[in-house]
Amino acid sequence: MINNIFPKIHKEGHKFIAISVILSFVGLSFSKIIGLIFIILTIWIYYFFRDPDRVSINQDKFFVSPADGIVSSIMNVSGPKELGLEEKTFTRISIFMNVFNCHVNRTPVTGIIEEIFYKPGKFVNASLDKASEENERNFYKIKTKGREEQIIVVQIAGLIARRIVCEVQEKQEVGQGERIGMIRFGSRVDIYFNNRKTLVKKGQNVIAGESLIAED
Repeated sequence: MINNIFPKIHKEGHKFIAISVILSFVGLSFSKIIGLIFIILTIWIYYFFRDPDRVSINQDKFFVSPADGIVSSIMNVSGPKELGLEEKTFTRISIFMNVFNCHVNRTPVTGIIEEIFYKPGKFVNASLDKASEENERNFYKIKTKGREEQIIVVQIAGLIARRIVCEVQEKQEVGQGERIGMIRFGSRVDIYFNNRKTLVKKGQNVIAGESLIAED
């Protein structure tokens, strides 16, 4: 119950919360209104950087959502050229995270991180399709444990986002729903896969590590 009301905070949020608390005390020394504004900001920052535990289904036949948010698009596209997969066709599910969503990202399936590739870029609205080509991105190529297929998870920075955080390494084994990183302040996550049945629809809300988005 307590964890639901006061979830644990991702380490990326500690300094922001500390700064906001200090500003709240300083603001209160000048004006109750200014202090109240910073107190509300502190609460929002705490809420933004929440890192709640999630319970995954732990079945290789399913993929779980890599992010909290809304499914903004589902389409067949060429694979990321950054990983040399532009000649292959994938199903791509895009999940848009607004500033009120939990921004901790998770792996959709149990497997091994084969490759991580960071691509600097712009900071256009992450809900736009061109963000997949133009924005700052971080790519994860994951080989699944069961069928040894390759899936791609891409963190995409957004209009407000200015930092992509990666918390795993190449050749690292990861479990389904395990944390792989986060993106600060509004962004998007794409997942590319083949030969799976999609279980979500455009406009559907999903929860990282728990919502089923595809099955064998």
